[in-house]
Amino acid sequence: MSKTPDQTINPEFTSLFIEEGYNPYRSCIQGLSNEPITVRALLKRADALLQDEPGYAGLGDFSLPVIVGRLSSNRPRICIIQGSPDHPAHLYDHEHMLRAAARIWQNGGVPFTFGIPVICDGTAQSNIGQSYSLASRNQTAMAVNINFEGHSYHAAYVLAGCDKTPTGILSGLAAADRARRHPERGTAPVWAVFVPSHVLAGGVIPKDTRAKLQRIQDEARRIGDPQLADDIEENCHYILQCSSDEAFLGQLNRAVEHRIIERAQSDQILNELAAATCGEKGGICAFNGTGNSSRTLVSALGFVPRDSELLLDEAETEIVFRGIDSLFRLLNKPEFAVCEILAGNYANAIRIHNATGSSSNLMLHMPCVMRHAGFDVTLFDYERVRESHPVPDIFAHSLTEGRDTHVLAQQAKAGLHHGMESIYKVLADLGVPMDLGAPTVTGRTWGERIAGMATAVSPELPPERSVIRTTPIRDISGTDIMRGNFFSSCTLKVAGMSTEQFNRFDGRVFLVRYYENETLCNHELQSTTLVKTLCDSLDLPPELLRQMRRINGGDDGDSMEEMVVKGTVAFAFVIAGQGPKAFGMPEMFAPSAYLRHQGVLERTSILMTDGRYSGVTKGACVGHVTPEAFEGGGIGTLVNGDLLWVRLREQRIDLLDMDAFLKGELAPTTDAPREKRSVLVKERQARIEARKTQIAACSWLDHVTTAEKGVVPDSVDRRAVLPWNFRQ
Repeated sequence: MSKTPDQTINPEFTSLFIEEGYNPYRSCIQGLSNEPITVRALLKRADALLQDEPGYAGLGDFSLPVIVGRLSSNRPRICIIQGSPDHPAHLYDHEHMLRAAARIWQNGGVPFTFGIPVICDGTAQSNIGQSYSLASRNQTAMAVNINFEGHSYHAAYVLAGCDKTPTGILSGLAAADRARRHPERGTAPVWAVFVPSHVLAGGVIPKDTRAKLQRIQDEARRIGDPQLADDIEENCHYILQCSSDEAFLGQLNRAVEHRIIERAQSDQILNELAAATCGEKGGICAFNGTGNSSRTLVSALGFVPRDSELLLDEAETEIVFRGIDSLFRLLNKPEFAVCEILAGNYANAIRIHNATGSSSNLMLHMPCVMRHAGFDVTLFDYERVRESHPVPDIFAHSLTEGRDTHVLAQQAKAGLHHGMESIYKVLADLGVPMDLGAPTVTGRTWGERIAGMATAVSPELPPERSVIRTTPIRDISGTDIMRGNFFSSCTLKVAGMSTEQFNRFDGRVFLVRYYENETLCNHELQSTTLVKTLCDSLDLPPELLRQMRRINGGDDGDSMEEMVVKGTVAFAFVIAGQGPKAFGMPEMFAPSAYLRHQGVLERTSILMTDGRYSGVTKGACVGHVTPEAFEGGGIGTLVNGDLLWVRLREQRIDLLDMDAFLKGELAPTTDAPREKRSVLVKERQARIEARKTQIAACSWLDHVTTAEKGVVPDSVDRRAVLPWNFRQ
C-alpha cells in the first residue's frame, strides 16, 4: 500500500510556500500543462534508484494532479543543475541528481533538472579547445540564466565541477537574482546551494613505464644531457595527473630529438601514462588548479555546506538530503539570496584566495561573478582588499609530498579539520580581518560556524602532514597585480614561486624573446638545443652584456652559453596575440610546463602573456596583460632584444630605455615604442585577425570587457553599477 503524501513530506517544510506576488504556473496555464510530466518522469527514476536503500521512506503520491497542485500553489520550484558526463567531474551527477530530486519532493517542493556542457581544460590544452574555454564560462552563465528564468525556478541545487563551470553557474544565478529585484517583476529572489564534485585521486606511474623512463634518463646522461634526465626525474616525483603527462610529452619530445627513443616508443610511454592517470571514480583533479580553486571559491563565498565540501566519492544519500534541507531553510529569507551572500563574502573570498594560493584564473572569474550580480567590481577591488591587510600563506599543498587535495579530503573525512571553516578560523586567529558576520547557506554566519572549534586542525594530525597550517608558511602569498609603463595591469601568482625564486627575480633585467602565438613558443621550448638556439640568436654589444652582468650577476670571462645558464642573460618569453578578443584567452599551460621542466631556463626566465595560465602553473608566469595586443596594447609592440625591468616587491614590470641602460642607468622608457613600430604592430594585428578565424564565430569573445573587469559581456558590464562596500 502506498504511503500518503503527509507521511513522506518532511514536517519541517510542510507549510512552506514561496512568498511572492506572481506565480507563472498560475497566471499562465502553459507551464502548468507542460512541466508536470517532466517532474513525474524525474521522480519515477528517483524512486527506482532509492527504493532498496535502507531507511528510504518513499515519495508518496507523485501523480500528475498532485504535481499540478504543488505548482499552482507556489510550492518551492528547485532546479538541480548538473554537468555533462563527458567530463570526469560529472560521472555521478545522474545518481546525485535523482537523490536530490527525491528529497525536494519529500520536502514538499517540486524538483526539476537540467544539464550544461562542461569543457575539460585538461582535454582542451594545446588545441583549439582552449580558445573556447573562457567563452564557455560566459555561455554557461547565459544558458543557466535562460533556463532558470524561462522555467521560473526559485532556487538551485548545483552539482559543481571543474574550471569555469562553478563560476559560470554562479554568474547566471546572480544575474537572475539581480533582475528579480526589479519592482515590476513581483518575484522572489534566488537561493542556491553548491555541492562540489568529489576529488579525483592522482595516479601512479606503472612499474614497467617507470623503468622505460629510467632508461631514457640513463641514456640522456650518457650522451651529455643530464638536464633532461633531471627534468624527467623531477616529474616522476609528482602524483600522476594530466598536467604531469603534458610535461612528460615535452620531455619525451626532447628524447626523440636526441634519438634516444623513436616516436613510436614515446607514444607508447605516453599511452601507458594516460591509462594510469585517472581513477575510474572520476572527480576534480587532485592538484590545486582552477577546479579545486573553484571549489575553494564557492566554499569561501558561503555557498557550500560543511559536509558537502570535500567529498571522496559519490555523494551519499544522507549528505544529499542534508544539503537539500539546508537549501529549504533559506527559502523566503531574502538575506540569504545569492547576491546578498556574494556581497557579504567577497572580501573574505579574496583573502581565502590569497591564503590558499589558488588559481590566477579566479582573478577573471571573481569580478565576473560580482559584475553579473550587478556590483561595479574590478580587478582593482581585489587589489584594494589584498593591500589593506597582509594575508600569509597557510596552505601547504604539495603534489610530491603527500599533501594534495585528495589528502586534504581524506583528512577532512577523518575529522582532522573542517575544510573551509578551519581556514576561516586559522586566518581569524592570525588576526586577518575576516568578516565573520557574513551569511552562509547553512543559515549561520562564519562566526557561528567556527564558534565551537577549539582548534582549526586536530593535534592528532602531524603538522608536516597537514595541508592547512595554523602557523604561516611564509608572508608572501596569493596573486599580485602588477603595473608597468607599457600596460595597465597584469597578474603574477607569487604563490607559484618559491621564496628563493621570488628574491632572485626581484630587480632583475630580462631580455625579451617575442612570439606572436603559443605554437611558436611551444616548438622552441621543447627543443633540446634551446640554450644554443637562444645564444645563436643573440648579437649583444659588449656594453649591454657588461650592464647585464652588473645587474644580474656573472663573471667577465663567461661565454654566452654560461651567461644564459647562470641567468646573466635572462629571458622574458613574451607570448602576445592570446588575449580574449584575439584568440579567446587560452591557457598558456603548455609553454609554462615546458619552461618549468627545462631546468636551466626555469631557474632564470619568466613567461609573459595577454593570455592566461592553468591553475596548476608554477614559476614566474605573468598573465592577463591588459590591454591585449589585438587592441593595441603595449605587449604587442615588444620585439626581441627589448629589456624588461622586473621589480616584484614594487609590483612593477617596466620597459627600459636602451640608451640609458647602456650608460648604466635603469630608466623606464618615457616614450612607448608604439608609434615608431606602428607598421609592425599593424602587421601583427592583421595576422591575429586572420588567425582568429580558426575559432567558430559563435564563440568569439568580441563584445566583452578587458581582463580587469573579468572578460564579461558588455551588456553585463553596463548593468554592473551598484557599489560594493568593502567593510574591513
